[in-house]
Amino acid sequence: MTLIKSISGMRGTIGGVVGENLTVIDVVEMVSAYATWIIGKGHNRKVVIGRDGRISGQAIAEITINTLLMMGLDVVDLDLSTTPTVEMEVVDCQAGGGIIITASHNPMNWNALKFLNHKGEFISAADGQELLQIAFERDFTYAGIDRLGKREIITDAIDRHIQQIHRLATVDVRAIKDTGFTVVVDCINSSGAVSVPPLLESLGCKYITINGDISGTFAHNPEPLAEHLTDLSLAVIKNKADLGISVDPDVDRLAFMDEDGKYCGEEYTLVMVADWVLSQTPGATVSNLSSTIVLRQITEQHGQSYSASAVGEVNVVNKMRQTNAIIGGEGNGGIIYPTLHAGRDALVGIALLLTALARKEMTLSQYRAQFPNYIITKNKIPLTENLDADQLLKDIFDQYTDHERDNTDGVKIYFENGWAHLRKSNTEPILRLYAEAPTQEEADQIVSDIVASIQQMT
Repeated sequence: MTLIKSISGMRGTIGGVVGENLTVIDVVEMVSAYATWIIGKGHNRKVVIGRDGRISGQAIAEITINTLLMMGLDVVDLDLSTTPTVEMEVVDCQAGGGIIITASHNPMNWNALKFLNHKGEFISAADGQELLQIAFERDFTYAGIDRLGKREIITDAIDRHIQQIHRLATVDVRAIKDTGFTVVVDCINSSGAVSVPPLLESLGCKYITINGDISGTFAHNPEPLAEHLTDLSLAVIKNKADLGISVDPDVDRLAFMDEDGKYCGEEYTLVMVADWVLSQTPGATVSNLSSTIVLRQITEQHGQSYSASAVGEVNVVNKMRQTNAIIGGEGNGGIIYPTLHAGRDALVGIALLLTALARKEMTLSQYRAQFPNYIITKNKIPLTENLDADQLLKDIFDQYTDHERDNTDGVKIYFENGWAHLRKSNTEPILRLYAEAPTQEEADQIVSDIVASIQQMT
């Protein structure tokens, strides 16, 4: 069983021992620290709370909400919601922050607290470090009886989220309705069930849901990868649908299945959506260093500039702000479209892709075929106690002086036929080694060359 406290929040498995698992005491401690941080920043003493459909979600939400009330903060309670909806609601409510109760793609025995700032964005590394220090010191002051917070329940946040998507210039609601798509949606028995169908209905699509209850009992591994989506593939074929949609439990990651039941690859979610946005609105793009090179290629084909950020949504958002990017995200199916809000959002990704297909009068397989195929391989290299990982990364960087390199986050090396990205894990004593190339053999060869270099150095 596991409990992880980091600069991005707290996540762990439900039940067990305090300090080793996600227990009532751990939640109260971390939420009290967050409330203290909000108060110290001088922001509005209002916090937006939303949760995904996990079995433990409602209980964790009640503990979180009541802790905030006892700290003297007001709470806007969205109950079952999506991560992007909570992010947008923080801004709409002019709140001082937000807490999303979700463990994202982790199994259903996990849950987590993810903390937002007053901009509806994940807190920075510096703010996260400050929060952890407050939690460590436990210097909390709870409110007296006359200063307890108030709770407001909002039930239409997802509807307003959808309405704002409709208003985007790059979303053509009429074209989508005229096309009359038939869509199968795998809601994984979580928040997708209360958000994706209303979006599709508003766009005039016929939809079929699988795993569409909100039991919190995930029907399969919640990460939207091909090996977990066989039922979606079969349902697309059975229903002769135009496409299939898969979201993760909190609806910030998105993957598509074409009309033949073929997985498009979550790396290509951002590629396809960005291609449409770039065709309508010229501007820069951003993805993290471990994402496919195809985004860079299509951005340059549109005559625009691409930048890579360190891994992590907050880093992507920061780089997008620095470069005034019009779209960005991560290769895990995360779409960040700042015209709407600065966070990963599967709902806006769905609307943008449907618009692209409708306006281009293409099937999804035809659209996907426009982009080059690349294979990404993901590997782990164990770290030993006597290995200086930072020095190793520096040595690798120095070895490849005749290649384009990037040391923003570990080391990324560009080869003629692909790239390799080597970085320390934030959660395990390992180095993560990702590589991409047009074929599996070429990607494996890049990995072999990097591993051989490491072995020579150690």
